[in-house]
Amino acid sequence: MTADTTNAERWFLLDGHLRIEALKDLGFTEVECLLAPDDDTYTYNKRVNRIPPIQEHRMIARAMERGVSSADIATALNIQVEAVLRRFRLLDGISTEAAEMLKDTPCSMKVFDILRQMTAVRQIESADLMIGQNNFTVMFARALRAATSENQLVPNRRGKKEGRTTPSGQQIARMERELAALQTQVKSVEETYGIDNLHLTVARSYIAKLLANKRIARWMATHQQDYLGEFQKIAEIDPLGSIGAETNT
Repeated sequence: MTADTTNAERWFLLDGHLRIEALKDLGFTEVECLLAPDDDTYTYNKRVNRIPPIQEHRMIARAMERGVSSADIATALNIQVEAVLRRFRLLDGISTEAAEMLKDTPCSMKVFDILRQMTAVRQIESADLMIGQNNFTVMFARALRAATSENQLVPNRRGKKEGRTTPSGQQIARMERELAALQTQVKSVEETYGIDNLHLTVARSYIAKLLANKRIARWMATHQQDYLGEFQKIAEIDPLGSIGAETNT
């Protein structure tokens, strides 16, 4: 709990809302809790941390610049000192443009390790592809790394291997073509989605209105049964069984 700055006798619950409701149901009137005299939600919510890695890096870097030791940060966050130092060095070898593009994304540290093997230009291209596909997984980053030509890799990283067979030039070219085609399709869908959805809504309403007319529905049941069935699916209405029976009389 953290103190209310406007009322010294009131506290705000930061974490444990479900637990406190369970305690109320069990009849508890008192319970021990951790009080935070300062408004510091990051430290006391350390076990439910949804801060993007780059934002986390900047917070740790700012704290260390102000004289806070890595050991103190590790103790506050309940993690190893090595993990703090790794987060502190997260953007080493990452271009400023790529870091800015990925600052609010859930990229893991392993993704940045892979991006670090690429040149600055390729990092920006890869970041743009990940954002366009909304895919920030390690597997996708490895695929981008595999599709990267040798001249777009950092020289001292080219010789490092991950124990896997290096893709051939033909495989890399194919991956690049497929990825470019997929990116084009995604952008095309994004551009036309709103209009297509509007057209579909109008069409459904119009078809439902047509089928609500018994004369039209009866005529289609007699002359265009296939179209009637498809129209019923589009309009999401019940089959007009009574109309079909009426036409047979």
